[in-house]
Amino acid sequence: MKAVVLAGGYATRMWPITKHRPKMFLPIGDSTVIDRIFAELEADDRIDEVFVSTNERFAPDFEAHLADSEFEKPRLSVEDTTEEDDKFGVVGALAQLIDRENVDDDLLVIAGDNLISFDVADFVDYFEDHGAPTLAAYDVGSREKATSYGLVELEDDRVVDFQEKPDDPNSTLVSIACYAFPQDSLSLFPTYLEEGNNPDEPGWFIQWLQNHEATYAYTFDGAWFDIGTPESYLDAVGWHLDGDSLVADSATLENASIGDNVHVMGDVTLENTDLDHAVIFPDATVRDADIRRSIIDEGTHLEELDLAGALIGAHTTITNGPTE
Repeated sequence: MKAVVLAGGYATRMWPITKHRPKMFLPIGDSTVIDRIFAELEADDRIDEVFVSTNERFAPDFEAHLADSEFEKPRLSVEDTTEEDDKFGVVGALAQLIDRENVDDDLLVIAGDNLISFDVADFVDYFEDHGAPTLAAYDVGSREKATSYGLVELEDDRVVDFQEKPDDPNSTLVSIACYAFPQDSLSLFPTYLEEGNNPDEPGWFIQWLQNHEATYAYTFDGAWFDIGTPESYLDAVGWHLDGDSLVADSATLENASIGDNVHVMGDVTLENTDLDHAVIFPDATVRDADIRRSIIDEGTHLEELDLAGALIGAHTTITNGPTE
């Protein structure tokens, strides 16, 4: 079995934090979003090769990341794009990768910005038991949230209807970016595209696919985070920390209050500062501040600020005190 980890997005909704780093490298505890996926794929002996599908702009970042990692399976497969407007769309990029890498095997596809609570091995077990295209589905618990995803309707685990981002969803069960396809189904990708169908969201392909052959859904409880916004990233960090905090040994804290779900990275200096539900990247300095539900990038210098829901880019200086 082969696997594709989708890592080609530019994450513009999280700029400036992700303007110069792939969002898949955002830390979740002591790991990163994508490394949690790599670790599961590495451990499954059924998967013999992992393609990391990314764009030309971030390819050097992934090359360096993989070179420094302990993983042996992943290797890059680079899309010929450098900007958001050049993207082929997820389905188009997958079809190109299958052709470019001569994939002729069962195929697992998972988004590199997915934080999921189920074991990928359990999903593969389910796929092998059914021997048919399979997706993972999760109950988001809100019809408002469901309008942002592909809505799944099931009968005995078989997908009988699929609506991509419906305006008026009739349930809250949605498809997440985790799919498995038998070898014989891979030819359907070019067929779908040749018919002029939407090449972007994979949900449109699933909507088309379930009308052409039996498609099944692996449903799970627990947690799922689609890390595409600052809010979803902070929620994912909070789920992982579960109310605790993670403070690097090299951080300097002087009269600092660390609240719930706070991650403070290496060589950060905090003085007279309160933090709650926040992520502070390395080498930042924060003095006389109150920071809530915010992300502060590396090398940043903040003084005398009260911030909530803030996104502060790297090497930024903001002070609210008197100037000389």
